Amino acid sequence: MRRITLWIFSTVAALVLLFSYRTSTMGAGGTTATAAAAVLPATPDSPTAGATPQATSGPGQNDATPQATGSAGSGGTYQGSIVQTRWGPIQVTVTVSGGKITDIAVPTYPNGNHRDAEINAYALPALREATLNAQSADIDSISGATVTSDGYKQSLQSALDAAHL
Repeated sequence: MRRITLWIFSTVAALVLLFSYRTSTMGAGGTTATAAAAVLPATPDSPTAGATPQATSGPGQNDATPQATGSAGSGGTYQGSIVQTRWGPIQVTVTVSGGKITDIAVPTYPNGNHRDAEINAYALPALREATLNAQSADIDSISGATVTSDGYKQSLQSALDAAHL
């Protein structure tokens, strides 16, 4: 009888602990993007913390056409399309000099909660480095940031298309 009572108590305690475990911070109050913003160059059109970008297209579809501020292929700054992902919009801006990618900025990226900021703090600098090394949009996705990686690559490709690279 003593063993059965101990077993029932242990089972109930384990179930209470299991169901009270918080697995996600999605929707938790924080809207900071300071970790990713500290690594990426800021631009005048960067979203501020708590800003909600307006989007009318569905996930994975481009919201804007690429814009160029330089002559095709030689040099300048090229904005990729704003790509709507499951977690928010992402846009890549590429600086080209002498037909080579010299700098990459991500002025728009998902930053709606603490988890987005945490993921983008490590994913965006890694994607930037991979792009600079590959000099193309043919880069690997970052593990744990697949949605951001896919949106980044789509926006990057549209910027490279505008630059004729």
